[in-house]
Amino acid sequence: MRNKLKIALCFFLALSAPPLAARQPQDAAAPAQQPKPQLTPEMRGDILMARRMYREAIEAYQSVNPPTAVILNKIGIAYQQLGDLNMAQKMYERALKLNKKYAEAINNIGTVHYARKSYRRAISAYRKALALNPDSASIYSNLGTAYFARRDYRRAIECYEKAISLDPDVFERRGTQGVLLQERSVEERAKFHYHLAKVYAKNGRNDLALFYIRKSLEEGFKEKKRYLEENEFAELRKLPEFEEIMKIEPRVL
Repeated sequence: MRNKLKIALCFFLALSAPPLAARQPQDAAAPAQQPKPQLTPEMRGDILMARRMYREAIEAYQSVNPPTAVILNKIGIAYQQLGDLNMAQKMYERALKLNKKYAEAINNIGTVHYARKSYRRAISAYRKALALNPDSASIYSNLGTAYFARRDYRRAIECYEKAISLDPDVFERRGTQGVLLQERSVEERAKFHYHLAKVYAKNGRNDLALFYIRKSLEEGFKEKKRYLEENEFAELRKLPEFEEIMKIEPRVL
């Protein structure tokens, strides 16, 4: 009886076992793993910049030897983010010595002048950069902001319109190559957002135009009647969202 039970058990195990072809041999070699790509110093620096670890990014970039114009420009951006304008400008100028036609470095020198409130020098730098790279929306937006700082609103609007024609979302993304609006008073920011609303309204970007109308009023834009009278806002005035925004009382500055 025991023998019969043993035979039956062995038969059952044989039926439940997987086919031989499906079994993995014990000594089969494990599949070779693909080696992870090595990060270059520049790639490490870019990651650290994205994490806003600017000092660490500078160290990573400085390990590139010899440095290229691109690397020197990135080091300059990191120093500028740290507020060290002197070192930032020095790096941008070193980048230009390696590549005299490096429009991004010239643009960034413009942002240093802007940060120092030397708006004429900033405008000069931006225009030189545009001569080399006439299709840069970010440089046009920087130039417009420099004109805005000098209260040359006509030229500022022209530059903003050109920037949006090149890149419809230029004002909605944060760039690392330049600045849009540095430390300005709340009143100036309100006026800036009024002009931006006007540019978007002219380009049929109603959602963004409404957003910046609201923003300007919340910041205390004192000339609310412009939204009710100017032709650029005629289509917006037909929208119920516009009526709701017009109920906002400008903040007292």
